[in-house]
Amino acid sequence: SRIYLTASVAVTTACFLDVISPLTLYYNYDLIFQKGQWWRLVSSYVFFGTFSLDFLFHMYFVIRYCRLLEEGIFRGRTADLVFMLIFGAALMSTLASTIDSFARIKFLGHPLAFMMVYIWGRSPENANVRMGLLGLFPFSAPYLPWVLLIFSMMIGNPVETDLLGIIVGHVYYFLEFVYPYVADIRGWRWRRILCTPAILYHVFGDEHIHGYGNMFAPRVAPIRVVDAANPAANDAVHNDVPGAGEPVNAGAQEHPHQD
Repeated sequence: SRIYLTASVAVTTACFLDVISPLTLYYNYDLIFQKGQWWRLVSSYVFFGTFSLDFLFHMYFVIRYCRLLEEGIFRGRTADLVFMLIFGAALMSTLASTIDSFARIKFLGHPLAFMMVYIWGRSPENANVRMGLLGLFPFSAPYLPWVLLIFSMMIGNPVETDLLGIIVGHVYYFLEFVYPYVADIRGWRWRRILCTPAILYHVFGDEHIHGYGNMFAPRVAPIRVVDAANPAANDAVHNDVPGAGEPVNAGAQEHPHQD
């Protein structure tokens, strides 16, 4: 998240100072694949427009929800997080090149940030997180992308930009969380479609968790280590979740197993 934030601010600052032009950054299929301007595959994801309220709005998404993903479902799995971003960017570029409604989106950083919001909201561990809009409209985390989509439409932003992020985020959510579960229950041999390349585990020094990166293995989530001597540390990750309250089973107590 820090690298992405730094790159976005640096590119925006360079455009503000007229060091580079936004015309050299936007996504264009013909310029990329016919004239070899390959940098546009990356630059279109790190430019969020000039310094404005909309820029701050999306930088907040990048900082907060990318960090929550890092400290939540992707904790200790940097390679899988990077692969998620690569998959999302590749699918967005494909849709922006093939569907007319999305072809008008020239800078794809906005839908990429919205994709992260969608994946965080739909991840199983956040299903019961309670949130609120302006303290007036309570809702649970899975509805956050749709609430933000309606809010974005109300302030005049084009619906296609955020909708692209929702579509790509849902595709990743289905392939990462839904399909492996169904395939495991039904005994399909092809258990996983999304498999993080081994080279990313090597680059980021992550441990290759069983089930990740293996298309024929069921999905096995990493084990969370609980420190009984320091209970506050166990919930440190969840204290940053906006609007998070007490767990649903907060009143329940654990009892030792008796034979």
